[in-house]
Amino acid sequence: MLNFIKAVLYGVIEGITEWLPISSTGHMILAEQFLQFDLSDEFLSMFRVVIQLGAILAVVVLYWKQLWPFTRNNHKNTGAARYIKWPILRLWCKILVASLPAAVLGLLLDDWMDAHLYTPLVVGIMLIFYGVVFLVVENRRAAPQVEKLGHITYRDALIVGVWQVLALVPGTSRSGATIIGGLLLGMSRSVASRFTFFLAIPVMAGASGLKVIKFLAGGGVFGGGEMLVLATGCVVAFVTSLAAIRFLMNYVRSHDFKVFGFYRIALGVVVLAASIVGFI
Repeated sequence: MLNFIKAVLYGVIEGITEWLPISSTGHMILAEQFLQFDLSDEFLSMFRVVIQLGAILAVVVLYWKQLWPFTRNNHKNTGAARYIKWPILRLWCKILVASLPAAVLGLLLDDWMDAHLYTPLVVGIMLIFYGVVFLVVENRRAAPQVEKLGHITYRDALIVGVWQVLALVPGTSRSGATIIGGLLLGMSRSVASRFTFFLAIPVMAGASGLKVIKFLAGGGVFGGGEMLVLATGCVVAFVTSLAAIRFLMNYVRSHDFKVFGFYRIALGVVVLAASIVGFI
């Protein structure tokens, strides 16, 4: 029962912090001091990543019409256009281009990052650093040049993908890094946020699949209790993500990202202080 309750709390944290640019890792590293599962370290390492599948599903459900590139026989068009929505297919090509840098480096550096950089010191520093970056970017930001997803170029997509690589360092925030990259390229806050959501689908699905494969290859086994914990975390992350995504999209219509910058700085200070006193 305790593991079940903790899975619910983890799901809430994941669903909120995955989409808001405030670093899910920063929150998880604090939460783990209170929410210690009675499960193996190998399972928990996999659980922290695979719980993201629930968050991904929320994006798919909310933006299905903007993501599904196929259609029924449309007699108004000819050829492949009768069955394919080309603007959506081109968007998917840009998403895949943006996914390449993190996919390649993620495969090469995943284990090394976990072993050497998943520390309170690194997380705290990254929280503060990118909090400051958000404030600087918003203070110097010019009027947006890219107001629609379809206006994103392949060059833009690749550059955002390079920014996403920075999120391999714990505490950076995947959504935070890609949103900053999008803002610097002249995207509106809404476009940068939605592209970040869509980019998460292949990246997070791939990361989750990789973690499951490593868990099973290392001799890990899913028992009934583990399956229940994982399923619970995913379902709660899905429901919470629906609310978090709607909140962010409504928020950025009339607000900037400065509040998230200040929040990151405050959280980073808390993480560093907790580390210094030996709490984490």
